[in-house]
Amino acid sequence: MAHCYYHALSSVRKWGGRVEDYLPLHQWFDQSKAIFADPRHRALRHHAEGIFMLETLFGPTIVNADSRVVPVRLIGEQHVREDLGTIPSFADWGRLITPQDWMLRGHRLDEPMPLGTMETGASGAFSGGHSSASRGVSVVEI
Repeated sequence: MAHCYYHALSSVRKWGGRVEDYLPLHQWFDQSKAIFADPRHRALRHHAEGIFMLETLFGPTIVNADSRVVPVRLIGEQHVREDLGTIPSFADWGRLITPQDWMLRGHRLDEPMPLGTMETGASGAFSGGHSSASRGVSVVEI
């Protein structure tokens, strides 16, 4: 489905109520479109754990406009099945990630950083080969 509104309409057909009853739950699944504007965004929430996260955030049930109690987990399962045809695990998504060198370059915080490196930006990536003094940057070791 292309838009959360259509997921919400599907929920109304299934459990009654109004679109507004379901829209926030379906929007939660698709907030990750702000990060990836293509189907890869689904890796963040469209899986079994994402459905349980939805339940943690919105509670085990909602009461729709028709006063019907609807399990949040069923709404999450509906969303994921409509998008993917099945409910994968996060491991199913994770197996598709090809490890990159930067994913394997951990550095213990209780050890000094190697000479000639500095931590850059919010990504935490290290850039090497340049003296921090030559850039006028101080390296603080934790």
